[in-house]
Amino acid sequence: MPGERPQQDVTRLDTSFMESVAVSKLGHLSARPDGTRINKSAPTGLQSLRIETMREGHIYVPERYRGDRALPLVLMFHGAGGNSRLGLAPLLKLADPFGLILAAPASHAFTWDVIIEDYGVDLTRVDRFLSHVFAHYAIDPSRIAIGGFSDGASYALSLGVMNGDLFSHILAFSPGFMISTVQRGNPRVFISHGTDDSVLPIDKCSRRIVPKLLDAGYEVSYREFEGGHNVPSDIAREAVHWLAGRAGLH
Repeated sequence: MPGERPQQDVTRLDTSFMESVAVSKLGHLSARPDGTRINKSAPTGLQSLRIETMREGHIYVPERYRGDRALPLVLMFHGAGGNSRLGLAPLLKLADPFGLILAAPASHAFTWDVIIEDYGVDLTRVDRFLSHVFAHYAIDPSRIAIGGFSDGASYALSLGVMNGDLFSHILAFSPGFMISTVQRGNPRVFISHGTDDSVLPIDKCSRRIVPKLLDAGYEVSYREFEGGHNVPSDIAREAVHWLAGRAGLH
């Protein structure tokens, strides 16, 4: 169950230098935007993406996309037992008004690798998924966000902190924990959590995560709301407005 992991002390942020090169590279993504092979005539709207043997992923391209002007990207992760289509759900209705490209891979198992054991197959698949998106769509390299809900929020926080040289912003809706061995860059962070969340209780999760991020020097916008384990539409809109103000979206 996604609520079991936070009972352990796993919300850690190691700001010291790691002695092992192998460990310091754990969780690092190598994919970067590639403006040389983009598809300027790429279709808009919701599309499925299947890359080799990976589970089906999804991408949503807003109507304003033309290929000659790079747009912001938000990489979204689904919760436990979910799929890539559900990964897009919190922000899907906001993509067109704010001109966001949304992309969501699917986990190999019922949830993301580090939540089950450690970084592995999903990290590799996310890297390949991102490489495909970067190669086929015009993405603004200065406006790439990572986000998710529940287990997906935990994964987004963990990868976002370790890949802050790629991601400028992190959107974490009801995260359970964060496991980050190194810090790269300084992404801005938005976190929301329901005060009545019985799946990932707020006292054991976000109320522990936020102080650690602040102590580590991150700029954090934190929003608690009356409710359970979900992403209310007003919270999603607030997060995108926050992103718009910070990333200069029009």
